Amino acid sequence: MNWKNTESRYGSLTIGIHWLMLLLFIAVYGSIELRELFEKGSDPREMLKSWHFMLGITVFILVWLRIAARLSGPTPAITPEPANIQQLAAKLLHLALYVLMIAMPISGYLLLSAAGKPIPFFGFELPALLDTDKGLAKQIKEVHEFVGTTGYYLIGAHFVAALYHHLIVRDNNMTRMLPQKK
Repeated sequence: MNWKNTESRYGSLTIGIHWLMLLLFIAVYGSIELRELFEKGSDPREMLKSWHFMLGITVFILVWLRIAARLSGPTPAITPEPANIQQLAAKLLHLALYVLMIAMPISGYLLLSAAGKPIPFFGFELPALLDTDKGLAKQIKEVHEFVGTTGYYLIGAHFVAALYHHLIVRDNNMTRMLPQKK
């Protein structure tokens, strides 16, 4: 399989990053949701929060590789071509997902900075970007949580749209992003 996108399918780099990002989203959301199973301040809860932060920063790093891969070649055509309104909706949804992948890690980083908490990244502690300001931290946390909740809907809409195209419309939309059979 070609690592670059072609006119008919996404390349292995784009496909690999797409599915890796899905796994990272599951881990990021899963770690922050699972923390609720443990008492505040407990080691398992703090570990899950640390994983949430580290994986979120990993998403931020990988989204730039994903954008570069997407821009490195053509976007494979969907056949039959969807209606213009569907194409616009798809572009807006993809844009919103990219904003999510960039804005959420930034807001999480700023939240930890303003809260005066350490910013872990796989054995390293990253520098704070803001001075400690608990009021600002609270405001950032509210935005971060709201956008995080919105992310569930964006990811769900992306999934439902892919299934709709694959099972109902029966176009090649989803198969362009699946690994090729040998």
